[in-house]
Amino acid sequence: MSDTIEAPDAPERQPLQAFTEKAYLDYSMYVILDRALPHLGDGLKPVQRRIVYAMSELALGGNSKPKKSARTVGDVIGKFHPHGDSACYEAMVLMAQPFSYRYPLVEGQGNWGSADDPKSFAAMRYTESKLAAYSSLLLNELGQGTVEWQPNFDGTINEPVLLPARVPNILLNGGRGIAVGMSTDIPPHNLREVVAATIHLLQRPRASLDDLLELMPGPDFPTGAEIATPARELREMYASGTGSVRMRARYEIEDGMIVIHTLPYQVSGEKAIEQIAAQMQAKKLPWVEDIRDESDHEHPTRIVLEPRSNRIDKERLMAHLFATTDLEKNFRVHCNIIGLDGRPRVVGLLEMLRDWLVFRRDTVRRRLDYRLQKVLDRLHIVDGLIIAFLNLDEIIAIIRNEEHPKQILMERFNLSDRQAEAILETKLRHLARLEETRLRAEQAELEAERDSLQALLGSDKAMTRLIRDELKEDAAKHGDDRRSPIVERASAQALQESELTPAEPVTVVLSAMGWVRVAKGHDVDALTLSYKSGDEFLAATSGRSNQPVAFLDSTGRSYNLPAHTLPSARGHGEPLSGKLNLPTGATVQQLLLAANEQSLLLASDAGYGFRCQFDNLLSRNKAGKALLNLPTGARVMAPGLIQNVETDRVACVSEDGRLLLFAVSELPELSRGKGVKLINLPKPKSGGAPTLIAVTVVGIDQSLVIYAGNRHLTLKPADLEPFVDSRAKRGHALPRGLQRVKRVEAV
Repeated sequence: MSDTIEAPDAPERQPLQAFTEKAYLDYSMYVILDRALPHLGDGLKPVQRRIVYAMSELALGGNSKPKKSARTVGDVIGKFHPHGDSACYEAMVLMAQPFSYRYPLVEGQGNWGSADDPKSFAAMRYTESKLAAYSSLLLNELGQGTVEWQPNFDGTINEPVLLPARVPNILLNGGRGIAVGMSTDIPPHNLREVVAATIHLLQRPRASLDDLLELMPGPDFPTGAEIATPARELREMYASGTGSVRMRARYEIEDGMIVIHTLPYQVSGEKAIEQIAAQMQAKKLPWVEDIRDESDHEHPTRIVLEPRSNRIDKERLMAHLFATTDLEKNFRVHCNIIGLDGRPRVVGLLEMLRDWLVFRRDTVRRRLDYRLQKVLDRLHIVDGLIIAFLNLDEIIAIIRNEEHPKQILMERFNLSDRQAEAILETKLRHLARLEETRLRAEQAELEAERDSLQALLGSDKAMTRLIRDELKEDAAKHGDDRRSPIVERASAQALQESELTPAEPVTVVLSAMGWVRVAKGHDVDALTLSYKSGDEFLAATSGRSNQPVAFLDSTGRSYNLPAHTLPSARGHGEPLSGKLNLPTGATVQQLLLAANEQSLLLASDAGYGFRCQFDNLLSRNKAGKALLNLPTGARVMAPGLIQNVETDRVACVSEDGRLLLFAVSELPELSRGKGVKLINLPKPKSGGAPTLIAVTVVGIDQSLVIYAGNRHLTLKPADLEPFVDSRAKRGHALPRGLQRVKRVEAV
């Protein structure tokens, strides 16, 4: 007979897509349910729940002596949570930091981090810890049949599925977590306010969200930052379970200094100081002279800002810092939790508190049922012991003479197995006469407690009163005042760069080769400045350092740069080609400093022009914007400043020595274009295009100075009247010797 070898079972085969989908789904559900999201009942993630339970098993209650944190972490990962010790310890540290948890669950000794650097805590071999008093609200009812139990990861011991929270911890300490495809961000709240809202909903199940918000107006952050979110937005957030809370640092004015004493939740004071200092170094915050960190043990947050002068508007300065630094920060709210049905979902405040009351009512009912069963069991034993005392001599005789006294006792006195066993286990010293009196007193107490428990379990109103009273008791014992004031404020606006820059008088100088520089003051003679070899003065303009400088190139495009960012006139400056994207072959021909609302005259030497405001010259693009349409071969004239549209006049000097003055109001106001004809220019005898030599704006009381070669002529207001005519006329001839005009100036 030959041996036969059976073929091994064929390996299981399935499509790769099906396998990966199932594996990823299993992983996702594990992360969602067992790692990242808190449960509605106790408001804890699994690792937090296991830390609290492990510490209670180590007898690390509020009145006990703390133990090394490594001991707790070892128990947690060895018995309940088989993950990395560093991750477990970090979760434990978070529960002990008063600036992270509104009501810390762990009380630590040693270095547990700081608000500036929450992860600067010492290693777990150095720190010690025990449970905080608040943790009793999660643990006191644990051994009273209130929750389900499950085997730990290796099946050797049991652990609670949930902790029997006596208050809505899900709202009190909030929670943050990132799962697969979902996340949660729940802000912390005040215990007294949450309990008040919970009691209101308990007694009035049909209460509206607005009713609850009157008692619990908003979150309460542990750092005490001001909540600046409008009430309407807070209501929308609580209605949907999603939204954001805008937090703002709080400050006081002390001896002219701005002292910041509270920061937004999860904002590092060190980082806020770095952000402010970076603006100061970049010369974008000239209003601040100095910043100091005076934080110490008594004042965990004390950031001092020293304004440059007493004239600084401190409210506007802080509004700028709120808009540009973490002194104002939004906390994203997304109330994604594991519900009573074991499924994750986003809930609003009303649904969250209603579901928690279902959890709490069920927990209290289980606790009462458990206690009632204990009372009934003890009462049953006491009843049997009293029968024994009433028939003591006969029972002693049965025990002495019978071979199986337990069965005889059960038959003779109609006792249960447990009653007979209790009688047989009674010690001789308990057969004293006083023992019967004690048993009858215990029986009366047990009967009264039984009746009370049965009344509670049989009445919804009585159950509601009990839950209400317990909530009030817990709030009175562990509650405190609100830390974060709710002050409705508008969103902070950053100051314009021009507002932050000191308004110092400056003169901007442009050279023929396109080099620009800025000198302090208005009494600068640009012609006496030194220029690079082959370069010379082209144009200059005066204004304030907080104003933008507008540049006009040979194609009619305009550009702008902040005056305070230009190089100093101590050197030759810098080429504009490195700061602006000029078209190929284009050169900058004119520049101007003025207020945004300043009216200007823009013209080309082809004799065309129009009115516009200075802000029409401004552009955010380095490539500038099209402004003045130039005929072929035309040049941009120096812009003229218009002070009064009704009374000012435009003075034009043509190539053939004619002067024309007409009212500025005859010019159209355009944002861009070629403009209209200013003066009728004759065609030169030598051919080519006619040219406008000079153009400027003359006030009603101003004189006009005409420069021609080495000569000049001053025409007073009365002298100008013969030259006044309508726009686009030819004008009147200037006196002999002034035919070749170089420039004109209104004084």
